[in-house]
Amino acid sequence: MNLQWIVIALAASWLLSACSQSTQPSSKAPQAAAEMHDGTQAHADEAEHAGRTVIPLKIAIDSGIRVAPAVSGTIADEDEVQGLLTPVDGRIAQAVARFPGPVRYLRANVGDRVRAGQPLASIESNLSLTNYSVSAPISGVITARNAQVGGAMGEGAPLFEIADLSTLWVDLHIFGRDTQHITAGVPVTVTRMTDGVSETTTLERVLPGTATASQSAVARAVLHNRDGLWRPGAAVKARIAVANTPAALVVPLAALQMMEGREVVFIRTGEDTYTAHAVDLGARDASHAEVLSGISAGDAVVVAQSYVVKADISKGSAEHEH
Repeated sequence: MNLQWIVIALAASWLLSACSQSTQPSSKAPQAAAEMHDGTQAHADEAEHAGRTVIPLKIAIDSGIRVAPAVSGTIADEDEVQGLLTPVDGRIAQAVARFPGPVRYLRANVGDRVRAGQPLASIESNLSLTNYSVSAPISGVITARNAQVGGAMGEGAPLFEIADLSTLWVDLHIFGRDTQHITAGVPVTVTRMTDGVSETTTLERVLPGTATASQSAVARAVLHNRDGLWRPGAAVKARIAVANTPAALVVPLAALQMMEGREVVFIRTGEDTYTAHAVDLGARDASHAEVLSGISAGDAVVVAQSYVVKADISKGSAEHEH
């Protein structure tokens, strides 16, 4: 009898132990949930920081980063042509001998800048046997010298040619149907082939004749030679604006960068946060592109040194992956 009660007691104890183990919560469940939460949070943080960087204001200023609000504008329909720089008629003059005689002194050479009235040479007159001075008739640059010391010059012989190159003509060659819609008064952007520097001017006239060698019409503009590096005889490229199409939103081409196969612009929020925005683009010209979607009017777009922002974002993404 006692043995029977012992067996019953052991069986009851075993059942209670089994029930206790089945109802006790597993310590692995909270750990798995925590790991899942951490992974989800990591992905969320990664998504939040992708395409975004923080650049302190002083560093941005020192780096040349500049922003401007996205606004409406126009996209120019332009014809690209080539042309030639030539001196303006009436701005070339010669310094000539008034009386025949030998050259005693020369005080200037090709390339020198001279002012009107500046003495350039001295000639001994065969008539009076006294020296007289030959002066510059206009201010400009000496483009030719036709005299040597001791050489005999006849009356009216040119010693120097002087050109005022402060302004030049740009003769642009227009072909085919373009001659029908290019008229005086439209904007022209002229670019030097040597260094890519551009100047904007206005088409002054379309000449009535045709260039014999090329069978092209010649459109002429006046160019201000501000830096003195536009040289007569040099070939140039030019863009002639024949029409302008309004666009609701435009950004400078300098604002555009490629990231992950998409064109993006960078928007600054606050004082120092920059975020990449993929944009869909429409028409574009030599300086601006039409934005169809991706940003809104008034957004602070990085319009200068956008590649610096791109580099900073790319660096941050690479560090985050590691």
